[in-house]
Amino acid sequence: MKIYITRHGETQWNKEGRMQGWSNSDLTEKGRDNAKKLGESLKHIDFDCIYCSPLGRAIETANQIKGHKDIPIIINEDLKEMGFGAWEGVEHAKIEESHKELQYNFWNKPQLYEPLDGESYQMLIDRVKNALNYIVSNACGENILIVAHAAVIKAIYLIVKNYALEEFWKPPFMEGTSLSVLEVVGDEKTFILEADISHLD
Repeated sequence: MKIYITRHGETQWNKEGRMQGWSNSDLTEKGRDNAKKLGESLKHIDFDCIYCSPLGRAIETANQIKGHKDIPIIINEDLKEMGFGAWEGVEHAKIEESHKELQYNFWNKPQLYEPLDGESYQMLIDRVKNALNYIVSNACGENILIVAHAAVIKAIYLIVKNYALEEFWKPPFMEGTSLSVLEVVGDEKTFILEADISHLD
C-alpha cells in the first residue's frame, strides 16, 4: 500500500504570516492553482480514497486535487492542524512580541514548549498516531491520499522515523501541496518520497 501525503495549498493567513491551527483561512488563488497542479501530476494514480482534515483549507485542497474523479473524501478529525489556542489568526511578529520565549521553544525546542491554551506536541502526536493506525488498519485500497497540515505531516515523520521530539521540525520543510509518499509493507512503513514540489516547476 502507498499513502500519498500532502499539505493544503497556500491560504490567505499563510500569505499574511498568521498562525492558523483549528481556525480556517481560505486558499489563495496560488493555493488553488498549486493543488490543481498536484492533481494533474497525480492523475495517473487511481486513488481508492482521500483521508482529509475537517478544516476547510484541507477539504478545498482535496477537491482541487481530485478534480472530476469519483474519489470518496473521508473526514478524519485526528488529521486537523495542531490547536494554537490564543495564537490562532495572530501574526508571527506579534506573537514574538508578546511570547518571545514560548514562540522560540515552539519552533526550536519543542520538548520545552508549554501551550497557553492550545495543544501540546504530545497531544498532537497521539492523535496523529491514532489517525495513521486507523488509516493503515482500515485501508480503503492500495493507493490512499492524505490531505492535512504541516504539523500533522511532521508528526507522521516523527512517528515513522522514530524521531525524538527535539527533532520535530527538522528538514524537509513542508511547502503547500508538497508531496510525501509512505510505502506500507506489513508492519514496515518507509518514506519513498519526501516533500516533493516538482509539480510546481
